[in-house]
Amino acid sequence: MAKLSADELIDAFKEMTLVELSDFVKKFEDEFDVEAAAPVAAVAAAPAAAPAEEEKTEFDVVLSAVGDKKIQVIKAVKAITNLGLAEAKALVDGAPKAVLEGAKKEDADKAKSQLEEAGATVELK
Repeated sequence: MAKLSADELIDAFKEMTLVELSDFVKKFEDEFDVEAAAPVAAVAAAPAAAPAEEEKTEFDVVLSAVGDKKIQVIKAVKAITNLGLAEAKALVDGAPKAVLEGAKKEDADKAKSQLEEAGATVELK
């Protein structure tokens, strides 16, 4: 009997139905006295833990509330986003709304401080 490579085995598995593959796994477990479920569970659990360890690098600057200095907030939004006056006013009028999306930490903090100085309430998400 010819020895099959790993790629050839994978190709053979791709052609199997789920029922056939399940039967194969049962026979494999019986033949070699192993259990396939434990390693699969460990491998499946590992990727789920990975995102919790990653540090967030992109932030959304969300204008929560305008406050009583609407004109200053519109000017700040206009300066931060390079929008025209009408677009900046529409963004401020639509609060809560994202002013910046996917910004770097430094840019998000800078925008947040500018908007707060103008009198707005801002959240970083």
